Amino acid sequence: MSATIAILGTGDMGSGVGRDLAARGLRVVTALSGRGAASRLRAEAAGIADAGTLADAVAACDVLLSILPPSAAPGFAAEVAAAMRATGMRPVFVDCNAVAPATMRALAATVGAAGAAVADVGIVGAPPGRADAPRFYASGPAAALEAVAALAGPNLLVRELGPEIGRASALKMTYAAITKGTTALHAAALLVALREGLLGELGSELSESRPVAWQEMARAIPRLGTVADRWAGEMTEIAATFAAAGLTPLLHRGAHDVFALLAGSALAAEPAGGRNSARTLEETLAAFSEAVDAG
Repeated sequence: MSATIAILGTGDMGSGVGRDLAARGLRVVTALSGRGAASRLRAEAAGIADAGTLADAVAACDVLLSILPPSAAPGFAAEVAAAMRATGMRPVFVDCNAVAPATMRALAATVGAAGAAVADVGIVGAPPGRADAPRFYASGPAAALEAVAALAGPNLLVRELGPEIGRASALKMTYAAITKGTTALHAAALLVALREGLLGELGSELSESRPVAWQEMARAIPRLGTVADRWAGEMTEIAATFAAAGLTPLLHRGAHDVFALLAGSALAAEPAGGRNSARTLEETLAAFSEAVDAG
């Protein structure tokens, strides 16, 4: 593939995808105008060049990947559509955000009205280069799917789901409803046990009767402080997805509330690398319990 790829933004997943594409010889750019030093450092470390403004990035690229917090996705799509009209350029727009199918269809209509092909992508897995390759589930018109398929490599898998915008988002929503929704339940239950003085006893029972689940709790919960705010936004989109399918949204509205609470803890101020710290499950829960008392 000989193309320029723009990635907005360059958080954990965005910079990881950019690093992988750049390592395979693609030109990868972003728009750092008005962004802080941390964003610049991440982009530079990943081999992502600064194109300047969003309009500059739109003018420079063949494919634009939007990898943002869910709440930012619709507004960003409108900004991209305006930049396309201003520059006259129409790169393929690939929305990789964790949004409900209805949200995806609305923002696809916004960008499509500017004349661009749009792909709906749901990312499952960690950034490239970690334990397993992330999966880009993609749906949309043929021209857009062709652009996404060209991004595939050993550390980035692409799985097509057909021409319908919203299918990839629906898969992402249902997957995250299970994985992150379960993590919210685990964190809430363990917090109750801690606050009732029974965490040790519950942990002993889980280690005996549900050892795999207990190990997953010990792995996942200590990193929640740095992702809880973004995951709260995903729960809002998942709740909307469930409601549109005729099922109760209340499960994931509750998960939203759990993550919003954890996002208010002192651990939320840690740098992204804090999720890999040696902090124990018990220490993490103690910090989250302080957030309950403060809230």
